[in-house]
Amino acid sequence: MQLEVKRLTPDAALPVYAHPGDAGMDLHASEDLTLEPGQTGMVRTGIAIALPPGTEAQVRPRSGLALKHGVTILNAPGTIDEGYRGEVGVILVNHGPAPYAIEKGMRIAQMVIQPVLRVDVIEADTLSDTRRGEGGFGSTGGH
Repeated sequence: MQLEVKRLTPDAALPVYAHPGDAGMDLHASEDLTLEPGQTGMVRTGIAIALPPGTEAQVRPRSGLALKHGVTILNAPGTIDEGYRGEVGVILVNHGPAPYAIEKGMRIAQMVIQPVLRVDVIEADTLSDTRRGEGGFGSTGGH
């Protein structure tokens, strides 16, 4: 399976798997940006993609940025739909105590390509019974 990637700026980095067997490809910033503590910003990648039919791209945080600096993706995972052809942007938030400088070329997120299951929505008057039933948030008794 192939992923078509268009550079929107000549020096934009293509997504790349860092290691064999990795699920996610690294996405790189195409601009410099500083996020102050508590600040959110959209970081450009300088690329657009054409996903294979029947797939989506999930944009996920990098664990190192989250652990070391408190910087993560605000809407994780971000979803890129198959038909989107605009620039891939990453919405980052700085939960850390200090400003965080994003530099052009820095790895800012990872992108995972996944198959999409589409369903037909059917309105129902009743739903089948299950052992769990309507138990939701905290219903398993865990802390």
